[in-house]
Amino acid sequence: MTTTRVLMSSCWLGLTDHQYVCPLAEQVQGVARQELREDESARDQALLQLQEWISKNRDLHNCRTDHSFLLRFLRVKKFSVPMAQQTLLKYLNMRQQLPHLCLQLDFLSPSLNALFNNGYIFASPVRDRNGRRVVVSIAQNFDPYKFTNSDMSKAHMITYETLLEDEECQVMGFTHVGDAKGVSAAHITLWSPIEFSNLIRWGEQSYPMRHKEIHCVHVPAALRYVYDFARSRFSNKMRSRFMIHNSIEELHQKVDPQTLPREMGGDIPMKEMIEMFKKEMLLKRDRLLALDDMRLLDTKGITRMPHKVSKKSIDSASITGSFRKLEVD
Repeated sequence: MTTTRVLMSSCWLGLTDHQYVCPLAEQVQGVARQELREDESARDQALLQLQEWISKNRDLHNCRTDHSFLLRFLRVKKFSVPMAQQTLLKYLNMRQQLPHLCLQLDFLSPSLNALFNNGYIFASPVRDRNGRRVVVSIAQNFDPYKFTNSDMSKAHMITYETLLEDEECQVMGFTHVGDAKGVSAAHITLWSPIEFSNLIRWGEQSYPMRHKEIHCVHVPAALRYVYDFARSRFSNKMRSRFMIHNSIEELHQKVDPQTLPREMGGDIPMKEMIEMFKKEMLLKRDRLLALDDMRLLDTKGITRMPHKVSKKSIDSASITGSFRKLEVD
């Protein structure tokens, strides 16, 4: 993609779709071939194998088998069926292990509806020049005395799940922009270090998203060590995609201003972007609520990496006191 464009509509198949008809533009299909090793033959074979595996796996209950759902796992693992299977199992396990953070994803519930109306997190209707949706989060629009870490997590999950229903997003990936202005100690202490660490680590391993760039702006100096702590929980690949900017002008050198709300140098007022994204969420609401019907009855099929005790894991517990004492200007 060489030019920025506004999202006009998204095509997605029903839960009972049978024969796959690719809804992607030829240019997006070209990216899928080059980056994901996706072509018609590989896609059809992988979908069939994954659907048959689900039908025979007694540990899976009510698992979705529609193409839109299965392709997000295949695409994030470049059509390695065994790796897609593992990611699916880990995804279901994460949702069950962290139900207060991952289940009941209803954006119309009072607290979540208030968060979205406030503009804490939303997806820009304008794709960047790489064809990616841009997810914007603004810390000062989250009141840590009114909302909980459960509200924060669910707002992110609703945003991601809504966007993942769009196959173009599955292929092109995502750009994230986080404005940390207004972050206080109250924001940080919503999370215990262990819970925060687990959510980051499990999310990277279990969530079928292609995170291409993560940009942070207005990060207070006192918050940098928290950023370093969060960054240390990611893989080397993900760490390389994190960038901190000291100003909006510096952010614009890496992120197309047109993808941002007018309040951050773009053209479209934030309120309009929020209303447009709420319409997207409404279209996908039933699908997101139905995710809770899926169950992983046994975790024996998950391949677990050998546990290694490292200085990082020790530090994650000892950092609790530092979180509690944090003072942010």
